[in-house]
Amino acid sequence: MRTTALGAPRPVPGRLLPVAAGAGVIALALPVFLLAHWPFAGWAIAAIVWVGVQGLGLLLSRIRPSADNLAASSVLAFGMMGRLLAVLVVLVAVAASNRTVGLAAALLYGLAYTAELSVSIASYYVQEPKA
Repeated sequence: MRTTALGAPRPVPGRLLPVAAGAGVIALALPVFLLAHWPFAGWAIAAIVWVGVQGLGLLLSRIRPSADNLAASSVLAFGMMGRLLAVLVVLVAVAASNRTVGLAAALLYGLAYTAELSVSIASYYVQEPKA
């Protein structure tokens, strides 16, 4: 087996812990928004977008791509790109209508996504490499 700069391949980790980390950021941000008198609408939009993206991710996780089923692979690829595009469209539309609400929503969503990504990467690298 060949080892790359990033190490040997590992099993795909579960999604529960990374999603919980992102949801935790969203939940912990609510009292901060309320105490700091930041726009509650920004928190609500980020939370709704977060839940929607996770729901779409749950639907897409049911698709099993394979070399024999190119349609499933295409749906998965376009679905993953579509999730990103949907977030972008919503956040840009909100920012265009109200700058402070849009900024609050974008920063909170970005922080939650960063938490999810960080925990996901960490949970990947703490696993033992495949033999």
